[in-house]
Amino acid sequence: MVNYKKTFLAAFAFLITLSSIAQTATAPDTSHENGFMRSEGKIYVVMVVVITILAGLILYISRLDKKLSKLEKGGNF
Repeated sequence: MVNYKKTFLAAFAFLITLSSIAQTATAPDTSHENGFMRSEGKIYVVMVVVITILAGLILYISRLDKKLSKLEKGGNF
């Protein structure tokens, strides 16, 4: 059986690291193509939405797996 706490902790650590890499300070980009999402601050909203969706999917799948495992052990098919 997979240890879900370790898997969740590893995924959380990865997302924290990814978030910190995405927010490193760079020289401001004045071109319209590269700087639009950053200049408006919308990139952070997009990242929060993506992380929220991924966390919800991970939680849903882990709960579903626990329920299925409980059904398999109980023999209630």
